[in-house]
Amino acid sequence: MPTSGTGPALPDRKRQPSGDEARGRAMRAAIALIAEKGTAGLRMSDIADRAGMSTGHILYHFGKKDRLLLEVLAWSQADLWSRFQQAVDRAASPAEKLDVFVRFYLPRHQGDERYGLWTQVLAQRHDEAGRRVLVELLDGWDERLDAIVREGRDLGHFAEVDLPEFTIRAVAMLSGISEDVMFGRSRWRHASAHAFALSALERELRPAGQGRHV
Repeated sequence: MPTSGTGPALPDRKRQPSGDEARGRAMRAAIALIAEKGTAGLRMSDIADRAGMSTGHILYHFGKKDRLLLEVLAWSQADLWSRFQQAVDRAASPAEKLDVFVRFYLPRHQGDERYGLWTQVLAQRHDEAGRRVLVELLDGWDERLDAIVREGRDLGHFAEVDLPEFTIRAVAMLSGISEDVMFGRSRWRHASAHAFALSALERELRPAGQGRHV
């Protein structure tokens, strides 16, 4: 934060940063540009200009745009997990935690940058190292949903579902709804994707003999 009477420090192009400083500067620049123009129009030269670095320096650290996007996605997901955990910690019951999970999984609106980044990165071809990163990120959703449902089941709040099968069905449904929202399907213009998805999960998790709410 700039102090009184001074402006923000401008990147010094004469001193090219190295190591973690360079990667951090490039990541912050990429995140800012993605928020402004999306991923499709993102160019390595734009990132270099924003970061105050040369395009060659950006290429040296990341190799190509696809690799940079993968690292930005991992950074974005780590930030999301942090905020997700804070929200889960504030939730008073497994049902509220399930609500939190659905809210964090679904895109906030058509053109949601986080989900758009996921879509673009998943569409690229990746080497084995890249695939491992993506699998770990995807598995993170399954693991968090599994923990919520397991807790609710153990407390008697949720039905005795088969956890692996339920998780596959739930995440597949949420992914399909997310694609609908991002595509701009008219069905979600006057209906809440969050409410629809949460209701569907609640119906499956509702113990026999209980009323509407799990």
